[in-house]
Amino acid sequence: MLHLENTSFGYGPITICQNINLEIKAGEIVCLLGRNGMGKTTTLEGIMGLNDQHTGRVHLKNENISSKPAHKRARLGIGLVPQGRRIFADISIRDNLRLGTLAGNDKCQPIPEMILESFPILSERLNQKANTLSGGEQQMLAIGRALAGEPQLILLDEPSEGLAPIVVEAIGELISHLRSHGMTIFIAEQNLSFALDVSDRGYVMEKGRIVLDGDTELLQSHKTVREYLVV
Repeated sequence: MLHLENTSFGYGPITICQNINLEIKAGEIVCLLGRNGMGKTTTLEGIMGLNDQHTGRVHLKNENISSKPAHKRARLGIGLVPQGRRIFADISIRDNLRLGTLAGNDKCQPIPEMILESFPILSERLNQKANTLSGGEQQMLAIGRALAGEPQLILLDEPSEGLAPIVVEAIGELISHLRSHGMTIFIAEQNLSFALDVSDRGYVMEKGRIVLDGDTELLQSHKTVREYLVV
């Protein structure tokens, strides 16, 4: 589904992430672990085409998309849930979700039925303003908005950030539910237990480089992983 080959990302002349090599197979959930400021967000934004790619190639389903802008990558099947949610606070839940459909189409489309089924708490309150939702509900709305474009690969940037443990558990259950619908998911996280609980495999990032990778069982038992995530 996704293959990064010796990619380096940054902003203008400044390189943040260097020589990133990783791959995600269709239907997998893969996490990118690391402390804040290590380059996780830069990597996800690079995959989405939101910053500058200095070296290497980004392949989506064996197609080199390195030169494509973000809106074309969205049309090809990538959805991003940004860190901090970034919902449209002053409009309704319905309109947030309908705007999400623009990622895959030229005009707003009806909200896909799968989203209404997956997010019952949102479907019951479609006319409510987004800024009246709790933090966990806003995170679900951000995920639902990304899914409204019907992507094949969804990028989640720190989905557990700032949420109570019971809400984090609910987000984990939602991610597992999305997998059952065939979704491929790449999660950037510093919450080790959450990320490894929901993922098949993971990569560990330190100062803009991948320093370790393996399946979740290996990473769970690897003492070095916890050292990389200690602030």
